[in-house]
Amino acid sequence: MKGILGRKLGMTQVFTVDGELIPVTVIEVLPNVVLQKKTMEIDGYEALQLGYEDVKEHRSTKPAIGHAKKANTAPKHFIKEIKADEMMNLEVGDEVKADVFAAGDVVDVQGISKGKGYTGVIARYNGNRGPESHGGSKNVRHVGSLATTGRNNGRIEKLAPMPGHDGVYTTTNQNLTVIKVDTEDNYILVKGNIPGPRKGFVVVKTTVKPVKTVKVPELVSYKEEEANNG
Repeated sequence: MKGILGRKLGMTQVFTVDGELIPVTVIEVLPNVVLQKKTMEIDGYEALQLGYEDVKEHRSTKPAIGHAKKANTAPKHFIKEIKADEMMNLEVGDEVKADVFAAGDVVDVQGISKGKGYTGVIARYNGNRGPESHGGSKNVRHVGSLATTGRNNGRIEKLAPMPGHDGVYTTTNQNLTVIKVDTEDNYILVKGNIPGPRKGFVVVKTTVKPVKTVKVPELVSYKEEEANNG
């Protein structure tokens, strides 16, 4: 498994040479820095701690600054640990760039879902509305019955669907295909959507599904066209 940290920039579309339109999400992947290396001998498992996007020292903390100095880098805004058995040849201070992936790789993308604020039961749990015709019950979009199973009368069971804050969950979209990797401009194009709002941090890692690579069609290159026209 391998992985990299990035920032979701938004969605767009690309075209293949055959004229097929592919919706993609643009993920900015500036060089990640290996802040710490977990080994089997010391920690009991293997993993790499990656840091993404520098933070000014006066906006950071002394422990974070000291931790980053061990890797000879600035404190980072986004830090995640990845079980990257395919990247264990890297050492503290090394950089992980966009070329860790290639077009055709199948990845899982983890992020924080969009916040929806205070939400009713229907939108939050995909519930059904109450009866509206013939006078109805006037309980159209409210919470339904809170009756218990008879064991604990007068006590509402845990996990009962209630209104409340929705969104801001750590969620993962699986089985996404990398369409293009640009090491010059530091971005990855992934087919389909990924969790989170624009400019939200994400983790791109090798999928846990059995198929790790697929064939992707050739894309139209606008850089070559501009060079030829110029």
